[in-house]
Amino acid sequence: MYKQLLKNNFKLTLKPFVIFIIILTAFSCIPQKEYLLLQNKDQRAGYVNPYDTIGNITDRYFLQVNDYLYINVSTPEPKLSEFFNNRSGGMAGGQQGGGNYFNYLIDDSMNIDFPYVGKVNLAGCNLKMAKQKISEALKPFLKEFNLKVKLANPSFTAIGELGTGILGMDKDQVTIFEAIAKAGGINIFGKAKDIKLLRQLPEGPVTYSIDITDKNIINSDFYYIYPNDVIYVRPMRAKQWGIGESFSLGLLTTAMALYLTVITFTK
Repeated sequence: MYKQLLKNNFKLTLKPFVIFIIILTAFSCIPQKEYLLLQNKDQRAGYVNPYDTIGNITDRYFLQVNDYLYINVSTPEPKLSEFFNNRSGGMAGGQQGGGNYFNYLIDDSMNIDFPYVGKVNLAGCNLKMAKQKISEALKPFLKEFNLKVKLANPSFTAIGELGTGILGMDKDQVTIFEAIAKAGGINIFGKAKDIKLLRQLPEGPVTYSIDITDKNIINSDFYYIYPNDVIYVRPMRAKQWGIGESFSLGLLTTAMALYLTVITFTK
């Protein structure tokens, strides 16, 4: 009688444990729609491109404090070119296209200190506007010259459920997918449907929510990232349960095998 009672109590104790494992497995399984990229979704619920064409991101990006500009002035006279490329106004950066190039820091007042010309204010400028302003500042001193202006340190920041860090942009136009891949990809608990993008605009910082599982993102203003963007991938609720990435169906099958073994030997 006592032995039978012990068996029944053991079964009653084990059953809730098995049920718990089954429920835990069911809730820990992440639906495919949560991470499958570029799904067909209703455009009304997704992104609409506010521009006629995507265009070049460098035209839309407005320069910010602490940006570095690569500036090179070339003239028919080599010595004159060397004079205006004097490193006193910036920091020598190395070699590009066989010649010296120099990086000029945009200070807190949105000025660069250009050799001989002096301070040039670049507030509210994209690269094209900045080139025009610098060109106008050079005209009183040079009759004929060629000017190159580009961002010397374009980068973005990745944080959250992907590789974190400040990562360089090796080309002018980097897609959100390329940026995520460069950061190491979204891990198993990252919310691909609700990525936060922090972007600094002339009027101030703005936060956007991005769904990369929606194929309409390709035709949106968020398909390409801007320099200095911050990409934050939020964690799913499943992570709060403390379920590791190694959690799998094997745990359930092991529990079931244990349960069946015990039931067999306690009959």
